[in-house]
Amino acid sequence: MGAQRGEKFIRYAMDRHGNSVYVTALSQTRSVHDAQDVAQDVFCRLLTDGTAFTSNEHLKAWLLRTTVNRCRELYRTPWRRRVESTDDAARELPAEDPSAEDAALAELRADPVWQALLALPEKLRVVALLHYVEEYTTEEIARIVGSPPATVRTRLHRARKQMRQMLESPASTAKEENYGRAHA
Repeated sequence: MGAQRGEKFIRYAMDRHGNSVYVTALSQTRSVHDAQDVAQDVFCRLLTDGTAFTSNEHLKAWLLRTTVNRCRELYRTPWRRRVESTDDAARELPAEDPSAEDAALAELRADPVWQALLALPEKLRVVALLHYVEEYTTEEIARIVGSPPATVRTRLHRARKQMRQMLESPASTAKEENYGRAHA
């Protein structure tokens, strides 16, 4: 392990990229608690990692790559496979007064685009999030996820197609079908 980084550097990284790490973890784990744990693990790893960052973008890419890897590790653990989710039990507890953060999270979860993103398979979800939310190019995403750029472009295409299908409302699809029959 490398020497421990200074508090100032860690605060900078958390302030600057903490939200991106958390949103990426949340999109991958689909659990607030797991996303918080992953984000904490990522910044703990940063604390002792010896990587010499050459730019702010290099730091962000490292953080997001570590986040994606940590999410994958989380789902590979034997413990994770045996333990049932407590999300259902948590929903039955009486709700506390929501903080501004909780309200923003609830609004995000209610958004149909976010729901469609979360419904994507992991490999499509991560590239869509990195491209559309974090605004990375396909080449940058390829380096982060460890896939060839052509694979990333294919996954983005599939993600767009699947999200479009999920977001189409049954009412608009029925109208289009009726319009097509009437004008055929």
